[in-house]
Amino acid sequence: MEGAGKLNPGTGLTPAQRLRTLVDELGLVAACLYLIDRLARWSSGGRAKLVAYALYAQPIGAGRLAAMREDANTAIAVVAASDPICVTFPRPAAVIQQRFDEAARCYVARVKGSFGGYIWISRERHAEDEVRCQYVLAVPKRSAWDFDVYVEPRLRLGRTLARLWWHVDQAMASEGVRWSFSRISLFNAGSLRAHQRLGAVRLGAALFLVLGPLQLALFSVAPFVHASWGSSPGPRIRLSPPDHEHSATGA
Repeated sequence: MEGAGKLNPGTGLTPAQRLRTLVDELGLVAACLYLIDRLARWSSGGRAKLVAYALYAQPIGAGRLAAMREDANTAIAVVAASDPICVTFPRPAAVIQQRFDEAARCYVARVKGSFGGYIWISRERHAEDEVRCQYVLAVPKRSAWDFDVYVEPRLRLGRTLARLWWHVDQAMASEGVRWSFSRISLFNAGSLRAHQRLGAVRLGAALFLVLGPLQLALFSVAPFVHASWGSSPGPRIRLSPPDHEHSATGA
């Protein structure tokens, strides 16, 4: 399950207190990377950034999710690109259309008839949308990639996300999927903790330094180091289920 969210190290605090809060939340290494990213974006007008991910595989159909009772106000289903609800999605229309063109599947939660949230699922491969990188699933019959997990702000204190993910978990398990892969920002401590509670296995980490058209990437798995320029698709990371001998390799 791929989380989304922005880090908020606190307001109304002194710089020293904010720094301590940041380190307590992320750990020293991730806090330093976060500060470098903030400085890079600010000093370059957004042309430079540092992106840090942890790569996870979450077990599907493993019984770690509590069974959800039906809610008369919530309906969850896969939608097509032609569904009128797509115009209410919180992403640009071109991005949504590209996902459908790439055969990604969109599970939508409608709450009282209105858009409540979604989870996107890819099979076989997934192109990163924040940096240049492609993740390839080595065993697609048993694997999926989940991304852009989103719930409307007004519903985030309720059970919409739990119902949505439980539905997706059951649907994928019925298709023989046993692991769902995702990348989580190292700056999203809440999502990292949520994955750990659900028994997700950490496969590695990836660090991307973007300087205009230049992208430098470091990985804890092969290819370890990669450089690309301009419109190059970037590195390919091959991901296998954790019960395979090699869970992550690259090229």
